[in-house]
Amino acid sequence: MTETTQTETLGFQTEVKQLLQLMIHSLYSNKEIFLRELVSNAADAADKLRFEALTQPELLEGDSELRVRVSFDPAAHTITIEDNGIGMSRADAITHLGTIAKSGTGDFLRQLSGDQKKDSQLIGQFGVGFYSAFIVADEVEVTSRRAGLAANEGVRWTSRGEGDFDVATIDKAERGTRIVLHLKDGEHDFADGWRLRSILKKYSDHIGLPIQMPKEGGEEGAAIEWETVNRASALWTRPRTEISDAEYTEFYKHVAHDHSDPLAWSHNKVEGKLEYTSLLYVPGRAPFDLYHRDAPKGLKLYVQRVFVMDQAEQFLPLYLRFIKGVVDSNDLSLNVSREILQSGPVIDSMKAALTKRSLDMLEKLSSDKPEQYATFWKEFGQVLKEGPAEDYNNREKVAGLLRFASTRGEADAQTVSLADYIGRMAEGQDKIYYLTGESYSQVRNSPHLEVFRKKGIEVLLLTDRIDEWLMGYLTDFDGKGFVDIARGDLDLGALESEADKQEQEAAAKDKQGLVERLKNVLGDDVAEVRVSHRLTDSPAVLAIGEQDLGLQMRQILEASGQKVPDSKPVLEINPGHPLIAKLDAEADGARFDDLGRVLFDQAALAAGDSLKDPGAYVARLNKLLLELSA
Repeated sequence: MTETTQTETLGFQTEVKQLLQLMIHSLYSNKEIFLRELVSNAADAADKLRFEALTQPELLEGDSELRVRVSFDPAAHTITIEDNGIGMSRADAITHLGTIAKSGTGDFLRQLSGDQKKDSQLIGQFGVGFYSAFIVADEVEVTSRRAGLAANEGVRWTSRGEGDFDVATIDKAERGTRIVLHLKDGEHDFADGWRLRSILKKYSDHIGLPIQMPKEGGEEGAAIEWETVNRASALWTRPRTEISDAEYTEFYKHVAHDHSDPLAWSHNKVEGKLEYTSLLYVPGRAPFDLYHRDAPKGLKLYVQRVFVMDQAEQFLPLYLRFIKGVVDSNDLSLNVSREILQSGPVIDSMKAALTKRSLDMLEKLSSDKPEQYATFWKEFGQVLKEGPAEDYNNREKVAGLLRFASTRGEADAQTVSLADYIGRMAEGQDKIYYLTGESYSQVRNSPHLEVFRKKGIEVLLLTDRIDEWLMGYLTDFDGKGFVDIARGDLDLGALESEADKQEQEAAAKDKQGLVERLKNVLGDDVAEVRVSHRLTDSPAVLAIGEQDLGLQMRQILEASGQKVPDSKPVLEINPGHPLIAKLDAEADGARFDDLGRVLFDQAALAAGDSLKDPGAYVARLNKLLLELSA
């Protein structure tokens, strides 16, 4: 190789500088991950070349045997990782090795905890695997040439991780990338054949192309004889009985670029009308961009074991975007493109089957390992709640996987399934009751729960911002309809005795005059005033109209700048409360008006709403307090 005059020194992006300082000056409990990351990158480069060569066979340049080679020099204290994959141009090297335009390193840095073991595990999750080389090396040299470019268009990238890097144009006869790590003092023991083989066997045995190392025992001065140190067969193509849990786990870490273990996996081969193999994983933690619905997502797609697409999102619905894995099909064309994958009976059939398999995997996790499912729910529960709206055919199945807090639960833990709730229903109960709100403390202390506590009826407490939207699509489960206890005129059906109903009718008749007086005072602020049968302790409560938006949804729409349909609440009063009795007996018109307004505003506050005129409320309250103290 000869260097030309096109050499320049460039600075790292600011966040890369911070990352490099972290790599260089911190001690990690698992330093050997650098080799796994660099070998995985090399394997990805081979996959990309294999795919591009389908339509441009000249890119293979007469060398179609793709492989990764790892060698070492104990005297020079170096390790070399070399592949004959797609390679990089000068622009590629500057973009991919000098910036973090697509790596997410900023989010990586924000999630650092100070725990060295946990922090090191973030490497890979944020696409910063290349920089892990600086864990063990004080200088990294990369030489590369992109397939299809002339031999004199190679590039050499070097850096000591001190804030800048050098880029030079070089001659490179072979396509692909060669990385030389100059090991730090104290890390020289990595330049050892036995140790490197052990690391490769541990982390990279599943990679589907040969990883080669120089054969041991060769004569000095003789040509290097390379031997393959991994199985070199795609893990998903092997029988399940031949794959250990450890191998499944390591393959997940490779395919998901995640250093934590998966919670569950499902390996399946389909034969018959359609032929494909899938290996799906449930991660143990959420990626930083989980809630960015436009972020890249999907399964790795192979066609007849040829890599086609890194993030094929067409095989799973959006609410399952956290599922990782691979799908290898015999029924898709090798020249498959994103446009072809948009629709078609084969894609639709595979999507339906993979969706069902993913949900079955979650169902099995929930029944067999409830503690691990609790971890899954904490990380991915809000995303799964998108399911009933997006996937009508699997609505019931998704609903069975949902978890909620309830009046019988502990604190605000979301541990109650709908099946649990139905199994504990009171005698005569045929509805699933729930209440939405901004926080657990607000809904737990809501006046709407009073009659349910009195009768011993469990109520689900929904406090995630997505919950009201979710319940707009989740109308029933296992034949039981859902009822929002803050909406409409509450009807408990068979849970109320005939005596209860007669008592309610008598109370409504007795307080008819008070109801009319309050309606005159509140005017257009309410849709209706009526006697309540949901209250036992509170004087009043606000109910939402059957067709009106709830407070949670109104606040979301208003925050996003959307116009919210006008609606008015219903004020319900407790006929047995002492305050209501005093209000009914109040003859002073002005004082009645003040008391009626305070009653309405307090009900709004209890519902979690904000007051239209807080100043007027405070003035009325102060006036009443002064009268009491006089």
